[in-house]
Amino acid sequence: MIRNAKDLSPDQKAAIESLLERQLLETEDISVRAIPPTRISDERKHELVQQLKMYFAEVDARRKPGSSEEAEDIIDEAIRSVRRGYRSH
Repeated sequence: MIRNAKDLSPDQKAAIESLLERQLLETEDISVRAIPPTRISDERKHELVQQLKMYFAEVDARRKPGSSEEAEDIIDEAIRSVRRGYRSH
């Protein structure tokens, strides 16, 4: 479904702006799509977990030593780069 922002009701516009965390321009087109959840078998989940454990073990083996403070700073920077207004706790 695609709608023009100028055609939205005030409630619809407010809901979308809340999700986007910004105001809509009247000339913007809005596209909404629901994506059903993916069903993954327990066996496949277990396989994926094992693959991730192996991957992260390889990453850990290659990483340079650093303090936990440096790690926290790197994680905070990464989150801030994708989440506007993020503040670490």
